[in-house]
Amino acid sequence: MANLDVDQLKTFLAIADSGNFTRAGEEVNKTQSAVSMQMKRLEETIGRPIFARDGRGSRLTSDGERLVEYARRVVALNDETMGAFSQPEITGTLRFGTPDDYADLFLPEILARFSRTHSQVNVDVECLQSVDLAARIRGSELDLAVVTFNGGDINGEALISADMVWVTSTKHQTHTQEILPLAASSVSCGWRQLAMRTLESHKRTFRVAYTSPNFATICAVVTQGLAVAAMPRICVKPGMRILTEADGFPALGAFDIGLIHKPGKLSRAAEALAQHVRDGLGSGRKLQAVA
Repeated sequence: MANLDVDQLKTFLAIADSGNFTRAGEEVNKTQSAVSMQMKRLEETIGRPIFARDGRGSRLTSDGERLVEYARRVVALNDETMGAFSQPEITGTLRFGTPDDYADLFLPEILARFSRTHSQVNVDVECLQSVDLAARIRGSELDLAVVTFNGGDINGEALISADMVWVTSTKHQTHTQEILPLAASSVSCGWRQLAMRTLESHKRTFRVAYTSPNFATICAVVTQGLAVAAMPRICVKPGMRILTEADGFPALGAFDIGLIHKPGKLSRAAEALAQHVRDGLGSGRKLQAVA
């Protein structure tokens, strides 16, 4: 069986992310002819075409789209392996924060990978709402946090974009009630504020029937048919149905998930975890529907 070339895969991912051979070449510091030659060799290794002509440009074939996720995993594992052996051992303790819903989605994989490459670092994890995490970051009580990202005066970067959706129970018609019962987090929560503004602007009568900062509680309330809620599409659980404009629920739009850090220079441990977060969340990519 032929072996994949990691350098070719990195060039391939640069093309997939930029959508252009020329921009990809600039990113990986290669000429366009060198990029084209690498892709020709990669196609020969795969044994299938991964690009198809599209006017003056090229697009990914269905096999090319399949290759993208495999390539990301191979490149990430390669970089993780090389990092584990090429860098001096990092020790110490760092303080990391995330809302509980993001922790459920992202944290297990990210911390598992980080532990394999930096086994001597202790990570203290704190699960709070984004607004509270931002306050702790400003006060240097946390080193890093993954939050609903709004920019402002926080040191950080947006990593991915996620769609917001309305959800109801698959077994109940809660969303048809004349006065809509809403489940949401605390008053300072951006998702709650967005949901309320949207309903008010569309003259939909509602009441906040359940309030909890705990995401699992919100999910339980929805699946039991006690209320509807607004949440990221990626957080939708079994037993929930997404409500659309056809159901009388206006679109909510999207928001950014980002990484923020305390003022000043980060420790080597914090810098290392920050890179794992960037790799784990897939910097710049839009999260797709899972339900």
